[in-house]
Amino acid sequence: MTKYTKDDVNLIKVEDLFDGFFALKRYHFTHKLFDGGTSKVVTREVFERGHAVAVLPYDPVLDEVVLLEQFRFPALETTDYPWLIEVVAGIIEPGEDLEDVCHREAQEEAGVSLTHLRKMNTYLASPGACSERIHLYVAKVDATTASGIHGLDNEAEDIKVMRVKLSDAEKWLNEGKIDNSTAIIALQWLLLNKRTLLEEWAL
Repeated sequence: MTKYTKDDVNLIKVEDLFDGFFALKRYHFTHKLFDGGTSKVVTREVFERGHAVAVLPYDPVLDEVVLLEQFRFPALETTDYPWLIEVVAGIIEPGEDLEDVCHREAQEEAGVSLTHLRKMNTYLASPGACSERIHLYVAKVDATTASGIHGLDNEAEDIKVMRVKLSDAEKWLNEGKIDNSTAIIALQWLLLNKRTLLEEWAL
């Protein structure tokens, strides 16, 4: 792995193209090349939507996960059913603690309380076009408390809460019924690490 750092990137200029619910910026920069030289000036438009936390609520007693279903307009281009199966997630506000976001979003989107929060991993959602980094967690939940329709009116959210057997969620993964990256990564992590997680939770 090449040992370059942020100091090997020279930011020349930043242009603000759009500033609304999300932002779009144009960056002009150079960076060190693998052969030791320096690139020409590169121009890239970057979608700036902030960073996010996502959490997969899991009930180890019932062996169920709490998943969400909601409409996503950009999915219209590539699917006939743009109501996606997702995990709880939300944008991190400036200065906000990551675990606090997990608890807030679990209440807003699913109406559930979390315990035993455990970080799975963190990843870049789409680094070719977007700066967003997602911090992914798993948490213990009582799945019997999960039901109904949730979401914030001021964000036009219409979120259906689902209790799903982990075995069914695995089947949905294999069938391609779950087709967004955060849910796929979270569920695959749980399936791979379930035994270790239960040991950590002393169950």
